[in-house]
Amino acid sequence: MKNIIVTIGREFGTGGRQIAVELSKLLGVNVYDRRLLDELKEKYHLTTEELDIIKSEKKSWWNDFITFYRTAVSWNDDSEYNTDESVNSLQLYNDEKRILQALAEKESCIILGRTGFHIFKDSPNAVKIFLIADMPYRRDRVGKRLNIGDGDADLLIKKVDEARENFTQTFSGKSRYDAHNYDLVINVTNLQPQQVAQIIAQYIENTRK
Repeated sequence: MKNIIVTIGREFGTGGRQIAVELSKLLGVNVYDRRLLDELKEKYHLTTEELDIIKSEKKSWWNDFITFYRTAVSWNDDSEYNTDESVNSLQLYNDEKRILQALAEKESCIILGRTGFHIFKDSPNAVKIFLIADMPYRRDRVGKRLNIGDGDADLLIKKVDEARENFTQTFSGKSRYDAHNYDLVINVTNLQPQQVAQIIAQYIENTRK
């Protein structure tokens, strides 16, 4: 079977990162997001051209990357709450896109954010997911995680949602809220990350036999 690419977009405060981690455990695959891509680009100084050189000339680049991945990934931080969804140019976005495509060629994986639904829109092996939740659930989750009041939580949710929508509109020309972009849209309100991950894993099993 060809590699499966799971892309996960999400509203802020839905627990998308935790869900991606739980799904990665069920599927036995890696999760790639903005933070890891930034570290990857910094370590290997990757641009579009340099990525091609690495792929064609450096025989051990994948083993080197896997070693780097295992030491770089830590899910015990608050990076989910970083509001910066911008990139400096279309070229940088295209470099990131090429990196994700190269990783997906090598292995099955989960892409968190980064307009994954658009990058892999023509891939028959992509399963495109979007996570939503009721506002009280999101407010409560963000408030408890960051120890802030309801008003501040509302403002932060609004700011991050707007930033992610602007990013998506800029680089895909689409709204991330358009359900036609996805294979599965899940309202995660009052569901545990493990439950949502199981729903996604079951969907994949049922549709990718």
